[in-house]
Amino acid sequence: MNPKRVFAIAANVFKETIRDRVLYVILFFAVILLLGTRFLPEVAAGSSVKLILDAGLATISLFGLLVAVFVGTNLINKEIEKRTIFVLIAKPLKRSELLLGKHLGLGAVLAVLVGLMFLAFLLAIFLVIQVDPGFVPLQSMAWSVALNYLELLVIIAAALFFGTFTSSLMASIFTFSLYLIGHFSRDLLTLGAIAKNENIAMLTRVVYTLLPDLERFNIRNESIYGSIPNLTELGVTLTLGILYIALFMSGAVTIFSRREF
Repeated sequence: MNPKRVFAIAANVFKETIRDRVLYVILFFAVILLLGTRFLPEVAAGSSVKLILDAGLATISLFGLLVAVFVGTNLINKEIEKRTIFVLIAKPLKRSELLLGKHLGLGAVLAVLVGLMFLAFLLAIFLVIQVDPGFVPLQSMAWSVALNYLELLVIIAAALFFGTFTSSLMASIFTFSLYLIGHFSRDLLTLGAIAKNENIAMLTRVVYTLLPDLERFNIRNESIYGSIPNLTELGVTLTLGILYIALFMSGAVTIFSRREF
């Protein structure tokens, strides 16, 4: 593994993605914020502020998800369609380096996008809506955005994994499905408990263990009330995030290394 080649690929992905006008997402996000404020009632302390904070964080998450899925699933197939994959694999570039560089590059793009969207949201609530700063738990909201970004890194890895063996459209469908299943996987345990059948309960536990628990990265509801996860919970979540990324990237490298062009 050559770090220079990995970072060269990452830098190229970053430049190409930015050149593809992905930053227009920020402009669209800002327009939605401004339009939304026109339909908001006079904001006071209490539930109105919490509703605005929750909606803003949810919108940041949604926009980040769309970029992660649609750009991530197209990273490999775009190289194949443009025939540039033949040039890349002909060079002294390992396929694992190519995939890792793609992941790091898109991860950097999302770091910029998520950071700018969060900044735009804060400016909107303080300067446009004029929410009292005392009702905005900045620290816990920042943690919510940070964990959401970690989840997006997992989604990028999943998008690359699916993109190595299927079309961009099918990879997008698979990645969105994984995202939805990952956020409802905990309900399987509840279903197993309700069934009151040991075989069903065991099956739901096995399925839950195999599926990524993406709901762990979602602390949006807690954050708007100023709640911050303790260090143990954050450590477990970070470890799981890294594990999910490693598993998806390992699978992507294994499949992509055996693929003939």
